[in-house]
Amino acid sequence: MNFARLSLLLMFQGSLALGQEIHTDQIALGYDAASGTFSATDRITGRCFVSQGRLDRVEPGAVATMKETTDPVFGLGSQLAIPHGTAGETRLELYPGLPFLLVRQVLANTGDEELDVRHAVPATFALDLGKDSSGLVTMGTAGLKPVAKNPGSYLFLTLADPATREGVVAGWLTHERGDGVLFSNIGKLGAVEFKAQIDYGHLRIPAGKSETLETLLIGHFADARVGEELFADVLKRQHHIQLRPQVNGYCTWYSEVGGLTDPKRGAGALNEKDIVTLADFAAKELKPFGFSFVQIDDEWQDGATNPDGSRVNGPRRGFTRHKPDGPYPSGMAATAKNLAARGLTTGIWFLPFAANHQDQDFPKEWFMQRRDGMPYETTWGGTSFDLTRPEVQDYLRQLAGTIRGWGIKYFKMDGLWTGACAEQVYVNDGYLDDDLGNNKPFHDPKVTNIEALRLGLKTLREGAGPDVFFSGCNTSQNMRSLGAVIGLVDSMRIGPDNGFEWQDWRKETMHFEGGGIITGPVRASRLYFLHGRVWWNDPDPAYVRPAVKLEHARLLASWIAVAGQFNLSSDWLPGLPPERLEILKRCMPSHAAQARPIDYFDTPMPSQWLLTDPSQSSRRDVLGLYNWDSEDKTLACDTAKAGLKAGTTYHAFDFWANAPAPDFVDRFEFAVPKESCRILALRAVEDHPVLVSTSRHVTQGIVDVTGETWSGSTLSATSRVVAGDAYELRIAGLKNGWKPGEVRVSAEDQAANVSIAPLPSEDGWLRVKILSKDSREVKWTVGFGK
Repeated sequence: MNFARLSLLLMFQGSLALGQEIHTDQIALGYDAASGTFSATDRITGRCFVSQGRLDRVEPGAVATMKETTDPVFGLGSQLAIPHGTAGETRLELYPGLPFLLVRQVLANTGDEELDVRHAVPATFALDLGKDSSGLVTMGTAGLKPVAKNPGSYLFLTLADPATREGVVAGWLTHERGDGVLFSNIGKLGAVEFKAQIDYGHLRIPAGKSETLETLLIGHFADARVGEELFADVLKRQHHIQLRPQVNGYCTWYSEVGGLTDPKRGAGALNEKDIVTLADFAAKELKPFGFSFVQIDDEWQDGATNPDGSRVNGPRRGFTRHKPDGPYPSGMAATAKNLAARGLTTGIWFLPFAANHQDQDFPKEWFMQRRDGMPYETTWGGTSFDLTRPEVQDYLRQLAGTIRGWGIKYFKMDGLWTGACAEQVYVNDGYLDDDLGNNKPFHDPKVTNIEALRLGLKTLREGAGPDVFFSGCNTSQNMRSLGAVIGLVDSMRIGPDNGFEWQDWRKETMHFEGGGIITGPVRASRLYFLHGRVWWNDPDPAYVRPAVKLEHARLLASWIAVAGQFNLSSDWLPGLPPERLEILKRCMPSHAAQARPIDYFDTPMPSQWLLTDPSQSSRRDVLGLYNWDSEDKTLACDTAKAGLKAGTTYHAFDFWANAPAPDFVDRFEFAVPKESCRILALRAVEDHPVLVSTSRHVTQGIVDVTGETWSGSTLSATSRVVAGDAYELRIAGLKNGWKPGEVRVSAEDQAANVSIAPLPSEDGWLRVKILSKDSREVKWTVGFGK
């Protein structure tokens, strides 16, 4: 008997049954025809997590049709199709192995005239976690909020019990034509209710036709963090996402030399002389550690200005040509060639989807108009192009092809909201009603605002080719560009511009008062689960310049490195003191392991992260502790809640202190000074010595060690070392009678003059130094005896 036949079980047999159910191993999905409502139960825990689910246009008495269904991504499943009177329906679906139920609404236009849909509310439903709503929280794009105080969230919304992390994750699987948002409130009987809404601007359905709306997912999880991660995994499947590799590099925008502090030398773009100086330095000092590109920001380009030379509205828009008397008089191809000769990729910043309607470079008919016929102009963004016009699409292909033809393989594309012909509402986190669709129809009136943005990005890809890295910027200008660009960019700026000054995170989570060190972590923490699945989260650069306190420099750079976020710098690298340059070296390249905030549902600004790499022969864990407050704190957690093993004793090594920390079991407690961090490598205690930490990277073995084994009385592994960089092994477990013996590297490494030597041991720990004149993988062994 096949799956569909097994899953199409009825509470009451027959097509006219009032109570109907389909199920998978994980979810039982029921529909009650008498009330016209649906419910969902977790079959593993028995929790009825959704009840009183009301479906738009479904009246009490509507009887569902149960049938097999096939999805191009999820395969064979089962479906309850509930009619909207005589035309249209809502489909509730389940698929094996998928921990979510799907809600798809099909709208039918039975009238004689075109139906214009501005918004749709396919479903509202009550949620139950077995606890009073006062003890529950929501997590969404606005951050951690009480249920009744969440302003609404784009893309997803999670209800969770902070004490257990049990929760329900709801999110939008698709954003092909509309923008999905979710709202929470407390119902009349005290239950938590979610409302699922889609904003279309204008979804025009011709008479006699129908349209399938965006797809909603709902799932219940013992740990709602895992639920959000699974949601991102499903998004990856749905959009067939294959990210280009994560890279580490440089953004010129905030540089002290040739940067905003010195407009004569190129403003935020640097200039062709300084950028070569920077590239020479980076290629020598940082490329061996993982540095690979330099991205040139605003002011490289030509374009129309006011008669006095000032900008018209935001940046100049001549992105197909450099400014002859600007910072790159020799042209961008010459600079890209110079950087390529140093082994570095060149990136460039531009705004693809808008210009200034006053600019004679662009025909007037290319621009969108507001309802009143005025140009659709927004502050700094300019006037939105009509991305449905064939001639505009030709321009986008030419733009991307021209830039790629200069030898540039990294595009930073700003102002993406303009492609949706939407308002600029910077800074946008929680839902804001921006009156999406307040424009005259596109050249192709069937295209929606969100669809236009997606069309623009697809057109740029056609012109750029498959080898160009697409970096999107940024969601906070208008959150319509969050879900709308999924599957079309490799990295995404998930917050506003940051800065190198200290901030009170409590103010940052409420509203924006200018960028600072905490701007990126605030938003990237909320959206951590998208990173590495949907795109690489870009929190903006880390700063290590002397103007930044050493503790602050280590805090931000370490947070980016441990969380695995997109890693950029923007300091004038040749001017950095050695101890500041050292921070950058120890925080690149990016790892590919799983990092999670431990206190994700406990505080709006998580201070505890656990990075885990179970892929190696020996599991490695790194505990990141971050004190975002201006007073000393002790950060503590039970090991089981943190994701470690209860009843197990752990060794710990503090990276920046360069010292062992006390062993712990069942609970850790570490003092963390104000506005600073502690990064601790952890290893479970065994009956023999183990490698706990290395000096190469703050993740202390995760990016540099493979194949660790213990055989007889010998510890061995392979380490990726950087040429000329003193590499240190930190080995624990000598307190139970083990004594260090011979240390060796392989014969091949010996032939390459790789040296290895033990350092003086300290209270149960052994350090071993390895030095190689070449960057290479070194095979080493450390013998022990009793």
